[in-house]
Amino acid sequence: MLKRLLAATTLAYGLGLSVASAETISMWVRTGIGDSFKEVVKAYNAKGEDKVELTEVPFSELVQKYATAIAGGQAPDALSLDLIYTPAFAAAGQLENLTDWAKALPYFNSLSPSHVKLGTYEDKVYGLPLSVETSIFAWNKELYRKAGLDPEKAPKTWEEISANAEKIRALGGDTYGFYFSGGGCGGCMIFTFTPLVWGAGADILSADSKKATLDTPEMRKAVDIYRNLVAKDTVPAGSASDNGVNFLTFTNGKIGQQSIGAFAIGTLVTQHPEIDFGVTLIPGVDGKPSSFAGGDNFVVTKGTPKLETVKKFLEYTYSMEGQKIMAKYGSLPTRGDIAGEVLEGLDPRLKVGIEAIAVAKTPYTLQFNDLINSSNGPWATFINAAIYGEDVDGAFSNAQSEMQSIIDAGQ
Repeated sequence: MLKRLLAATTLAYGLGLSVASAETISMWVRTGIGDSFKEVVKAYNAKGEDKVELTEVPFSELVQKYATAIAGGQAPDALSLDLIYTPAFAAAGQLENLTDWAKALPYFNSLSPSHVKLGTYEDKVYGLPLSVETSIFAWNKELYRKAGLDPEKAPKTWEEISANAEKIRALGGDTYGFYFSGGGCGGCMIFTFTPLVWGAGADILSADSKKATLDTPEMRKAVDIYRNLVAKDTVPAGSASDNGVNFLTFTNGKIGQQSIGAFAIGTLVTQHPEIDFGVTLIPGVDGKPSSFAGGDNFVVTKGTPKLETVKKFLEYTYSMEGQKIMAKYGSLPTRGDIAGEVLEGLDPRLKVGIEAIAVAKTPYTLQFNDLINSSNGPWATFINAAIYGEDVDGAFSNAQSEMQSIIDAGQ
């Protein structure tokens, strides 16, 4: 049985009075979380009351290190956890049940729905949204102009995107019409590719996550779209082996179109002002848009004696002040009810990221890593074989079977 954290010592001060001192809560975050959350912590700590002590843990080590710390009774009070892992930790009984408090928040129903869904296990809330990320579609307006396309017209279908890609590729040289991090990055493709089928009402898993539903007409159409983009030389050859290192190839100014993360808007604006770009929602194979909701959930280690202090900090993060700080440094608002006010004065293209939250999805499964993220898992293998290989039927059959085997073994 996992050890629980023991009660911490309460300090007292004052002239003959026993008054509880301000508390310091420990919190782990992954490396690369960015400045937005760090700035919120800085602002909270500057108030001179309770303190949040942040520890950065390498992204690739965070999940294992947290599990080990829980087992050893050395876990932090709170954690910024990739939302996809929230169900597994909740199912293992390692997180605090926040249901009553969370649902009493006046803005609970306006919090990012995918984050709340992934933070819920057996109808109890164990995680709430901290940082929100969505996938969106971007186009290079300058390359659109050069190719004779309307730079202000956002493409609404993949027929348009494909046709535009061919016209941009016709400019020649190292200019290409489209880019994606392909066979080497399953995580990249769940983020940017699955919206094509989600928008059309299909999915790769059943609603209860007990069945693999990869082989659908919608997924076959999505695969055909990407295969054609590759076959017509509108995608650089390096895409096939890109493990995510070159995910933001769009920033080189030579890519006409790419599905990216909303986080990249800030990167483009601040680091690549020379690129004139537009953003829109990712169309599904039938034109209806969707998105992947990513980012982190705020979770609390079961048994922490500082639960009330942790709650007070999270409420500050959700306040107008906290949300504006997060947005200023590149994070999308987690509260839809004040998103417009929070983004006021910031780049208007960020609003597309907010629009994406409303149509975004995230696969709910306790086996996300084995199914999706693993470089040798069925999803990554499927992407490589289905888009770049010769045997598409075999790619579907093998992936469907392997995914179901992993799901069955975990039940």
